[in-house]
Amino acid sequence: MTGEAPRFQFYGRRRGKTLRRHHLALTETLLPGLRVDLADPLAGTAEPRWLEIGFGGGEHLAHQAALHPDVTLLGAEAFVNGVAKLLAEVEARALANVRIHDGDARHLLAALPDHALERIYLLYPDPWPKARHNKRRFVSADNLAQMARVLKPGGHFLFASDIADYVDWTLAHVAEAPPFRLLSNSAEPFENWLQTRYEAKARREGRSSRYLRFHRP
Repeated sequence: MTGEAPRFQFYGRRRGKTLRRHHLALTETLLPGLRVDLADPLAGTAEPRWLEIGFGGGEHLAHQAALHPDVTLLGAEAFVNGVAKLLAEVEARALANVRIHDGDARHLLAALPDHALERIYLLYPDPWPKARHNKRRFVSADNLAQMARVLKPGGHFLFASDIADYVDWTLAHVAEAPPFRLLSNSAEPFENWLQTRYEAKARREGRSSRYLRFHRP
């Protein structure tokens, strides 16, 4: 897409603890070659393409990239420390099929052309549990419309959360957001699953998860 980039109010942390020396070096040497150019977001990529929105520490994205070397894994994450951790995984595993947008995922969605992706993951997003903050949740009418636009017909949107209210919120919003259709609502993880540190924390604190798969007919 062309034109002036949309402006969004971003909520959440950009930085955490000071990066270790090697992680900092990776952001300066490895990241520039992997960074998505929003003016041409598909440059250097090949089909099929999957996107993970808010990849956290990058464990799941790196796992999928290693399992599927024929798939381009796009990742969007604004938290610098998470980006650095994914870069370390890319280096350690010599992953050649990863591209990173180190910023607000909404800018990447807006920049992508129609029908660019086969799959979108949104795993354990910030639940913004207070009622007055619910509007900050990533699952919204606007974001679902963008996701439907960039998914190919037949593509999938995969959502996971350990917060029951957010699961219900997502089911309700998707029900009002054609053309998505619910395929499965399960306590069992998706195929080729790798437990992330966020999921491990939920288990330690006694919370179970739901895994929702939606289809774009």
